[in-house]
Amino acid sequence: MDFQTALASLFLPEGRLDPYPAYDVIRAHAPMFQALDDRWFVTTHALTSRLLRDPSLRAAEPADYDGSMPDWRQNRGLAAIVLSMMQTNPPDHTRVRRAVAATFTARRVAAMQDVIASQAEDLIKAMPANADFMSAFAYPLPIGVICALLGVPEADREWFRLRAADLTVALEPISTDEEMRLADTAGRELEAYLTDLIKERRRAPQEDLTSALVAAHDESAGVALTGEELLANLMLLLVAGFETTASLLGTGIQILLDHPEQADRLRADPSLAPSFVEEILRYDSPAQLTSRITTEPLDLGDGLWLAGDQQITMLLGSANRDPARYPDPHRFDPDRPNIQPVSFGGGAHYCLGAPLARLEAQVAFPLLLTMLPRLSLAGPGERRNRLVLRGYATLPVSTA
Repeated sequence: MDFQTALASLFLPEGRLDPYPAYDVIRAHAPMFQALDDRWFVTTHALTSRLLRDPSLRAAEPADYDGSMPDWRQNRGLAAIVLSMMQTNPPDHTRVRRAVAATFTARRVAAMQDVIASQAEDLIKAMPANADFMSAFAYPLPIGVICALLGVPEADREWFRLRAADLTVALEPISTDEEMRLADTAGRELEAYLTDLIKERRRAPQEDLTSALVAAHDESAGVALTGEELLANLMLLLVAGFETTASLLGTGIQILLDHPEQADRLRADPSLAPSFVEEILRYDSPAQLTSRITTEPLDLGDGLWLAGDQQITMLLGSANRDPARYPDPHRFDPDRPNIQPVSFGGGAHYCLGAPLARLEAQVAFPLLLTMLPRLSLAGPGERRNRLVLRGYATLPVSTA
């Protein structure tokens, strides 16, 4: 397979089932190359890590969407993503991220450990002998955790899960008209719900993240965080916190059950969970690519040079399997030294929810393996047809 065929396969459903052979071909061709409408593709761990942290690169922002998709504001699912801190740049990104980070603190995340364990234990106890792991555990746990963090009542969590799932298509560069219609509907319904929740927390604050963000908005008279930004970033926290963690949980349990000797190690010693989670993130990343735009000419050395205003796609899945960074990269090995996956990005746009996703997985995997000692795969899972967000739609398991 030549590199052009390999690259094209990533944009086809069958190629996305297992993109790693294609990544090997693409990476062997060059650490960075130009293709497909003159977009640059980055394939190696070293170059991806460097570019993610380069302050001269920026994310696509509302003005870019105005040029390429003038009616994007009409789709409220897409608008929620474009208006969030994910798609803004300094100085607005710095201001908004500072305001959100001041409320979404390490202490607040750490305090969620007991909530995560309690919800995980309840889901495990309720899991039938033959189950779809995604619907029985991987989807409900992160939506339950993020809803608890935001202060969404337990009775509304399934409603949230369905709408969050529909809205995540807005994170994809390739989608159907029907998927975008569902994203718009979900965006409008979530906006209405969260607007009411904001009003309620303004009237009667509670010990939750929504109340903290409302206070950050009100105390600064909308300077630190405007009303539009407050709503968009609440939706981002909901959707991003749900989607990537559900994929991490589904992919992670599939990998562990495919490597029973490693599952036995983690079952016997739950303190190994952090290194296991990092290797799962490296081995099969929930996010497979991310994009940036150059703001000025960039000399990367070794004859690599970029002009300003160039579109760059960093293949995170390829970077995580780069043999120059990880010897024998296609082997699942939690004992690797210095595992540093680029799965959550890097630099100014590093995923704010990464610590929470990691914590959920670190708590969940040992509980699943110890409470369900006979847990096994009951057949092949069905992959979601996604370019950016890799994960399972269904994953049949047996607990008996």
